[in-house]
Amino acid sequence: MCGIVGYTGRREAAPLVLEGIKRLEYRGYDSAGLAVLGAGGLVVEKTAGRIAALEARIKGRVPRGHTALAHTRWATHGVPNEVNAHPHTDCGGNLALVHNGIIENAAALRAALAKRGHKFRSETDTEVLVHLIESAYTDGVPLEGAVAWALKKVEGTYGIAVISAREPEKVVAARLGSPLLVGLGEGENFIASDASAVVEHTRSVVYLDDGELAVLTPRDYYVTDLDSARVDKAVSTVDWDLGTVERGGYAHFMLKEIMEQPESLRNALRGRLQEDEGNARLGGLNLTDERLLSINRVVLTACGTSWHSALIGEYMLEELARIPTEVEYASEFRYRNPIVDEHTLVVGISQSGETADTLWALREAKRRGAHTIGIVNVVGSTIAREVDGGIYIHAGPEIGVASTKAFTCQVASLALLTLHLGRLRSLSVLQGREVVKALRKIPDQVDQVLARAHEVQKLALVFDGATNALYLGRGYNFPIALEGALKLKEISYIHAEGYPAAEMKHGPIALIDESMPVVCVAPRDAVYQKIVSNVQEVKARGGKVIAVVTEGDDQLAGLADHVFTIPETIDSLTPVLSVIPLQLLAYHIAVNRGKDVDQPRNLAKSVTVE
Repeated sequence: MCGIVGYTGRREAAPLVLEGIKRLEYRGYDSAGLAVLGAGGLVVEKTAGRIAALEARIKGRVPRGHTALAHTRWATHGVPNEVNAHPHTDCGGNLALVHNGIIENAAALRAALAKRGHKFRSETDTEVLVHLIESAYTDGVPLEGAVAWALKKVEGTYGIAVISAREPEKVVAARLGSPLLVGLGEGENFIASDASAVVEHTRSVVYLDDGELAVLTPRDYYVTDLDSARVDKAVSTVDWDLGTVERGGYAHFMLKEIMEQPESLRNALRGRLQEDEGNARLGGLNLTDERLLSINRVVLTACGTSWHSALIGEYMLEELARIPTEVEYASEFRYRNPIVDEHTLVVGISQSGETADTLWALREAKRRGAHTIGIVNVVGSTIAREVDGGIYIHAGPEIGVASTKAFTCQVASLALLTLHLGRLRSLSVLQGREVVKALRKIPDQVDQVLARAHEVQKLALVFDGATNALYLGRGYNFPIALEGALKLKEISYIHAEGYPAAEMKHGPIALIDESMPVVCVAPRDAVYQKIVSNVQEVKARGGKVIAVVTEGDDQLAGLADHVFTIPETIDSLTPVLSVIPLQLLAYHIAVNRGKDVDQPRNLAKSVTVE
């Protein structure tokens, strides 16, 4: 969600942190701000809107100094305006603080601090923190001591960074539930909520865990808990470069990431397919075969697009591995007294590995004795560090808010998990080899689909003037109907619903007329003839049908108004192919409507609050 970048070192700090938060724009935000410590003390500049507005505000008068914080805010408490933007300062104007997360007892703390004379300027929960730190930051108390004392008083989640005019070469940062990392340089150090903000300057990073506090100076850093006990931390290396978080000639990150899917799928599958055995090699699960055989139930938990990949995983696991599987919204799972035990495998799926609801769902499952694994994209993320084992999807950095390549890599990873669990049970070696063979072909088949992307650009014109759309699918492609509708909603702001095709008769059919596009995901699979009947029902009511079908399908080609064909594959992998034209369709419709494709309104890339 919100972005944090901090710096202390020998260079001018303001340009560095501003460039850093530009690299975090993809996370979604509605205001931006900057705090710089220099010879004249603390200077704070902030504004509603984009970083470009902040840069315009300080053009020709960029604050000078060697220690700074920058922030992009996604509003939770208080409207997006200049006053509510971060950084927030104390009464004396000596402290500046930026914060990701939510302080749940902010109202009580605000009332107590106001009685003691503190003056509040904003509606935010964050401002409470800086005044709380101020109240403890008395003579002889170091900044880190005041921060630790204040954090013991708060309830909720936070990723914070604080600077003080009294200690101008120091940045103090801490986390509980919101990601933070320390970037290590020579004669300089960084704090950031995402590695993409600092990878231009260093690939050596230290990921903070919950309850940890970091103290940075230009020459050194150290990490403690909130009781000042030192914590030894491993230094990790970021294994991707700046080029992977730049557009590379594409008009938008989303389009770049759609087109990267053949390579991202190759990376997700590389070294994991065992053709002779008809199996998958997944060393990161940290589960023996005996332990896997003791599992009698799988729960997949996720949010948003990742939840749709989980639905596909449910079909796979039940059909091929023959394991009872449920899919849970992570936001609901932890609050409904779930039934899990040591024979339950709980799988959390999250692109960022920081999704708050998914993280807390996994923690709850672990507390109840279940074995937990994560399917995540970001190496070193909180979920990756806290689960018992997992699968990295290796999609590479995904910048566009609307997930594309991470989704297809999640589905591929779930196929690998299914293959491994299935081979331990009832899946024969011949069946396993068929899945492996299909997985080997899938990146090249995605390439074939993308080679015809221009056809989808023409299909997007069907949506000119549309205000509603219906997406229909069955079996493995019902989740693709949901995902296609979500993509359209996310970036074009057209109301769209995904439905099981047969369920259309139980309500949504009342909406169908000649002005409502209906997208039918209908590859030739086990339920093909059933969805043909559903398409006929739409056409009988004047609906305008766009169908995604298998190459060589003459039946639907003669029935639908428009068709897009995909190569043939096994039923369980059709979603990897059928979703590609729907991603492109949403993209081109949004571009035609003049929308901000990479940063759609009100959305954030990594949702780190409940």
